[in-house]
Amino acid sequence: MKFYKVNCSTLPGSGFKEVHRHALIFYNRIKARTKRRPYVRCAYFRKSKIFLGIFWTHLFEKNWRDRTRRLKFFSAAIYLIRNSRFDPVSNENPNRKSEILHKFYGKTSDNKRFCVQIKENKRNSQKFFISVFPDE
Repeated sequence: MKFYKVNCSTLPGSGFKEVHRHALIFYNRIKARTKRRPYVRCAYFRKSKIFLGIFWTHLFEKNWRDRTRRLKFFSAAIYLIRNSRFDPVSNENPNRKSEILHKFYGKTSDNKRFCVQIKENKRNSQKFFISVFPDE
């Protein structure tokens, strides 16, 4: 398994409010570029769109500590999606046969490993950024 080296570090802050503020600033820059659903173009999938909306609903299903832990890697995850050309680990979703889950692995500039999960719909090949979490 290859880890893509990201040029940015984790978001600063120790509590959820601090990290969330920095993540929202980063997210609002992406959101301002489109009138509809916010997205990022992915280098691995030949510059196809990866939609970001599901990430926020998935994030707020978690508890406070887990939200903070995951949100610290948000900017690194966006950078990895935009630039990584390494092959992901792809598996069919065990809960839904019409979806494929792709896992990309990365490493921040301060050598923290993380994993980015992208869901792909088989029917219309739309891709959604689901989650990011540290890889221990």
